[in-house]
Amino acid sequence: MATLYGSYIILRCWLQPSVAPPYTPAPTPFTEKLVSTVRYVMPFGLIIFVVIGFILLGVATPTESAAMGAMACYVLTIFYKRFNWGLIKKSLMGTLRIAVMMFMILTGAMAFSQILAFTGASKGLSQFVTGLDVAPIILIILIQVVILFLGTFMEQVSIMMITFPIFMPLVRDLGVHPILFGLLVLLSLEVSMRTPPFGFLLFVMKGIAPPDTTMADIYRAAFPFIICDLVAMGVIMVFPQIATWLPSIMIR
Repeated sequence: MATLYGSYIILRCWLQPSVAPPYTPAPTPFTEKLVSTVRYVMPFGLIIFVVIGFILLGVATPTESAAMGAMACYVLTIFYKRFNWGLIKKSLMGTLRIAVMMFMILTGAMAFSQILAFTGASKGLSQFVTGLDVAPIILIILIQVVILFLGTFMEQVSIMMITFPIFMPLVRDLGVHPILFGLLVLLSLEVSMRTPPFGFLLFVMKGIAPPDTTMADIYRAAFPFIICDLVAMGVIMVFPQIATWLPSIMIR
C-alpha cells in the first residue's frame, strides 16, 4: 500500500507539478538532526519494538505486548517530564470507556454467534455456500463487498463482531487461510472509512480542510487512494504469500 501510495503521488506530481510546489527547507546541522532523532524518534521506535517485536520474537502474546507498550508509554512520559496524576486519570478513564464499549459489543456478538450455532443457521449457510459451483475467490470478493458496504455507515469493530460469526465458518470450509482473510477484512474496513458518501475519515478531513474545500473535492481526492487499496487487495488475493509470509517466520 505504501508503494502504491508513493507511486501515485510521484506520478501525479510529475504530471501536474502545481499540486506540489517546490520549497527550500532551512539548513539544519547534522548534530542537531542526530540529537532530534535520538530524542524524538528512537523512543517511539522502542515502543513499536516492544509491541510488535516481542510478538514476532515469541516473547509475549499480543495482550501482554499491549500492556508492555502501555507501560513503555508511561516510562516515556517520565523521561519527557510530562508524567502527572491527571495524565493517569485521563488515560484510565479513556481506557475504561473503550473497554465498556468493547465488552458491550462482544456480549452482543457472542449472543448472536450462539444463536446462529444453536439454530444451525451458520452451518446451513456454510453448507449452502460451499455447495455453490463458484470459485472460492469469488465468494471472498463478495464478502469484502459486503464489508465495504457495511463500513460506510457502521463502526469497524461492530462490523467484525457481527459478521465474523457468519463469515469465519465459511472461510474455514472454503480452505482460505484465516490470516489472509483477516488481512483482507482489515483492508476492506480501512477502505470503507474513506468510501463516499458516509466514510468517517472523509468527514474528519472536511473538518480540518480549508473552509472553501467541499465534500466533492474530498471525494475526488480520496478516490485514487481507494483505487490503490483495491489494487493492493487484488495483489494479495493473487499472491497470498504477501499476507502469510511474515506470520510464518514468527517464533512460536
